[in-house]
Amino acid sequence: QVQLVESGGGTVQTGESLRLFCTASGRTIDLGAMGWFRQAPGKEREFVAAINWSGSSTYYADSAKGRFTISRDNVKHTMNLQMNSLKPEDTAVYICAGRRSVDILVGNEYEYWGRGTQVTVSS
Repeated sequence: QVQLVESGGGTVQTGESLRLFCTASGRTIDLGAMGWFRQAPGKEREFVAAINWSGSSTYYADSAKGRFTISRDNVKHTMNLQMNSLKPEDTAVYICAGRRSVDILVGNEYEYWGRGTQVTVSS
């Protein structure tokens, strides 16, 4: 089993930046592609960004393009999400996800999920 733990959330002003971290433990040999999702109060969970196992391929939701950057370090078993130019509509719980396949995935079919870290952007 793989465990995922997010960190780095907090409260920032509009236009500021935050860097989120996802740390994997357990059977990390089973960890392939990874992704970030978010869920705002009263809304469905939505895809934010994904990265394949090697880090050579990434994919972003339209809301994240040009502002967010996903990356990973397979030696440290970590994945990051650099978020710039944050907006109030980015306020949500950000959730890390992982899957066994090395191929990038945009949908929800991940096997491993973290509990999330809160990001609040005030206007």
